[in-house]
Amino acid sequence: MKTIFFAAFLIISIFGLSIFGQTQAKLEKTAKSEKTANAQFFPVSELKEGMKGTAWTVFRGSEPEEFAVEILGVVPGAIGPKQDMIVGRISGGSADRTSVFAGMSGSPVYIDGRLVGAISYSFPFSKEPICGITPIEQMLAIFEQNQNQKLKPKEPRAISFVELASTSWKPNFPKNATVSSSILASGSANSSLMTVAGQSFQPIATPLSFSGFSQDTLNLFAPQLASVGLLPVASVGGAARITSLKEATDKTLLGGASVSMQLVRGDYSLAASGTVTMRDGEKIYAFGHPFLNLGMSDLPMSESHVVTVIPNLNNSFKLAVPDAMVGSMTQDRATGVFGSLGKSPKMIPVRLNLETSRNNQETLNFEVVRDDFLTPLLLNIAVYNTIVANERGLGDSTIELKGEIKLKNQEPIKIERRFAGAQATQIAAISVAAPVNALLQSRFDGAEISEINLNVTSIDGSNTATLERIALDRTEVKAGETFEVQAFVRTDTGKVFSQKIPVKIPADTPSGTLMITVGDGGSIQQNAASKQFVPKDLSELIKTINKLKKDDRLYVQTYRVTNGAIIGANEMPNLPPSMLATLNNDRTAGGFKPTVLTVLTDQELPPADFLISGQQVLTIEVVK
Repeated sequence: MKTIFFAAFLIISIFGLSIFGQTQAKLEKTAKSEKTANAQFFPVSELKEGMKGTAWTVFRGSEPEEFAVEILGVVPGAIGPKQDMIVGRISGGSADRTSVFAGMSGSPVYIDGRLVGAISYSFPFSKEPICGITPIEQMLAIFEQNQNQKLKPKEPRAISFVELASTSWKPNFPKNATVSSSILASGSANSSLMTVAGQSFQPIATPLSFSGFSQDTLNLFAPQLASVGLLPVASVGGAARITSLKEATDKTLLGGASVSMQLVRGDYSLAASGTVTMRDGEKIYAFGHPFLNLGMSDLPMSESHVVTVIPNLNNSFKLAVPDAMVGSMTQDRATGVFGSLGKSPKMIPVRLNLETSRNNQETLNFEVVRDDFLTPLLLNIAVYNTIVANERGLGDSTIELKGEIKLKNQEPIKIERRFAGAQATQIAAISVAAPVNALLQSRFDGAEISEINLNVTSIDGSNTATLERIALDRTEVKAGETFEVQAFVRTDTGKVFSQKIPVKIPADTPSGTLMITVGDGGSIQQNAASKQFVPKDLSELIKTINKLKKDDRLYVQTYRVTNGAIIGANEMPNLPPSMLATLNNDRTAGGFKPTVLTVLTDQELPPADFLISGQQVLTIEVVK
């Protein structure tokens, strides 16, 4: 019995020791794993001058290559408050040929197998390949702080009638946009800037590859893009096809790989290229400096391959071609960009039909990113390029635009404009970007663009005319009667045409003097009493955009001096004094503006064969 008991005790003890041993091994393995995870980064505090490390980036194809990095020191607070920068010198391998180049941003640097950070800064015009390295701990810290951040609803921004009617729109660059690399990217020789051009670190320029775009387009928009650190380069690859999201594998976008942020894809392609610093599961860290400092974003993130790195005395850069989309760039901040694999961004599909002056038909399909700043700029570039790539670059032309901007759960914005002259193409492109910019910058709830369809017709030459004078068939008219206005226009060839326009006076018009104005839409709109109107919601904004008068045709207005008011975008003439007093009461808030010039009739004439500009005014007496 004792023997049996002892045997059982021995078995239980051995089993218990085995369980204990397995548990202890697991605990030790877990502790070792945690220690390894904490030790995979090389702290800035342990760096010393003269330390040698290695870095990885893609010089050609899709496989990263190794080169050497020597640590020269650390500059505290060089990137920002509590954001240090490591200074290093690169050498060896292909780096001896290229030095620090545009597109290298994000290249990981290792010492003793531990990740130090990302190559991200350079000295413009430096005689040695000196670089700035953003510590990996700082990259992770700023992104982890914003991982679960919920987007606060943006306050609506006032969009005035004057802004909506303007044809001089310019991109609204983000307030914190990376502008410091503009000297390096553009090669500007402005003497007031050149004195400091090589004396401070600048973020390495981000090469923006264009496919399907003409050199004229690059030349026109290069200064705007360079001012935010983007280096425009013509791509040798074809357009980036619109494909579905590719499933990531364990080899997708590892440290040192080339990564592209696709801004436009389809028949046109615009992609900004950099380098992956680190992949952590589905998380991608790259660049080591801001792309555009957009904050929270939603840009397509794609694999890419490098055709070659082109050495350049001013700024070497890589020619990269985007490949399959594998995720979305969701954050763009001071120490780099952050993306997520397996996440599809929302894009805006654009269909553009072009009829050239030679009666050729061209249809382009592409997608642009959804972004308050980027979307209008990208549309401006695409529309301009569509025209100049198929038409003459010099001389006068006439551009006709028709189409619509479709919105989710809202009325579409209608586009119907004509422009003529040497600047017709630029103004036509702006006329598409401006309403899109107004929608996005207004920040009204529900301003979600679902698609954009455009029909563009280009004609050689500029068919324009000027309103020279007007005449009335009588000097007096009774309320309810119709009189005729005859408009005389002179074309740019000297020919004079006239048109008779019947105008009916409202039956309830009191006796007195009426003013008759005939003019193009821009002139009429400039004098409108409601031009300072600011929409209060998205629906009102869309209605206002659709009511904008067109510059290419004539309008006839009759108006008089009365006691009236403007409420919103609507004019209310002939109000009794008691009503005006009520509206003007201090206890009545907003949307009211008294007016002494009240429009009685407003008539739009059909477009003529030529674009008419100018304005003429006469008076007529209303009698009993």
